[in-house]
Amino acid sequence: MRLSGSITALATPFDVDGELDLDAWARLIDLQLEGGTQAVVVAGSTGEAAALLDSEFDVLLRLAVERIGGRVPVIAGTGKSATAGTIEQTRRAAALGADAALVVTPPYVRPTQPGLVAHYRAVAGDGALPILLYNVPGRTGVDMLPATVAQLAGHPRIVGIKEACIEPQRMHSLLALRADDFVVLTGDDMTACRAMLAGADGVISVASNVLPRSMRRLCELARNGKGAAATGWSGRMAEIHAFLGVESNPIPVKALLARQQIGTGLRLPLLPLSAAHHDAAVAVAAAVRDLELACDAEVDG
Repeated sequence: MRLSGSITALATPFDVDGELDLDAWARLIDLQLEGGTQAVVVAGSTGEAAALLDSEFDVLLRLAVERIGGRVPVIAGTGKSATAGTIEQTRRAAALGADAALVVTPPYVRPTQPGLVAHYRAVAGDGALPILLYNVPGRTGVDMLPATVAQLAGHPRIVGIKEACIEPQRMHSLLALRADDFVVLTGDDMTACRAMLAGADGVISVASNVLPRSMRRLCELARNGKGAAATGWSGRMAEIHAFLGVESNPIPVKALLARQQIGTGLRLPLLPLSAAHHDAAVAVAAAVRDLELACDAEVDG
């Protein structure tokens, strides 16, 4: 399996009582498939994985696998702070039909680089699912360095990395590790165009929750080397990307989804979007709608 293109880190919709909104979940998945999304992540950080019970993880993943029916890969977020817990969660995901696991660096515990190597080799060696590494030091407190990734890239069950560090040199170092059996994906929407024009295989996106057509279009332009068209299209999304960073993810994207009647809120300690950003949310929601409509009318540059 080679993951590439526009991959959505799905938000988890809740109802007014804070329970899973499974009708909204089904509609979100359908919108992704209709918009051309090429894989989805269930229960990642955008999906508020830390706020989900194991039973809720099971329900979300099972329904996603059933609804998608093999049309695109389903990736489960299974990373925990301890290796044993990560292995157990990865086994659960495999039993529920996931195609791969997105395994974030262990949050909070801050392992050393050799500790990261041992952790990922243990998870991959268990064999439950192909593993996608995930580095996001701003959230976890640990940065998996390119030299560490190089030690893991040859493992037959480690199929790639989602890298959220946005420095061009970081992406350049990781792209040297790309191979037929190891993909490099960016985890940052704002710099996704630049990363893919440099050779990245795709993006695991927050924005594609509300911009599935637009992100698919960006990926096609950039991965086909149409630099001017890709850069121009990315520029048209810049206002939306900026809004998605005004408060902690997934607060802003869930505010936009709520305007599409997909979910109504978040779970504590996350709160809904602050009142100071409500006017911006209205404007950005209109920009989202216009850009998605434009996708059907645009001709590649």
